[in-house]
Amino acid sequence: MELLAALTDWLSLLAVAISSGGAIYAWITTRSKANGAEIEKLKETVRGQGDRLTSVEGELRHMPAKDDVTELKLTIAELKGSVAVFGEALGGVQRTVSRIDTYLRRVPDA
Repeated sequence: MELLAALTDWLSLLAVAISSGGAIYAWITTRSKANGAEIEKLKETVRGQGDRLTSVEGELRHMPAKDDVTELKLTIAELKGSVAVFGEALGGVQRTVSRIDTYLRRVPDA
């Protein structure tokens, strides 16, 4: 009888361990399925980001590089200098035209 009582105790302990193991396994596999679904969502998001990144890279290819912008700045500075020289030259021409205009207004018509 004592053997049967000890065996019953061990079997009940074994049954609790097996049912606990089954519950843990079920919980892990359920989480695994949920994680799998989340991973698939993340994969789709990453694919979408990859498409956006490819689009941005395509646009960036058409934009000027740092050296191009520097060259443009230098060219604009040269143009500013040229325009200033033309402005000074036109100022001299304008003064000459003004003197001629003044002279012609003073001379009586013949």
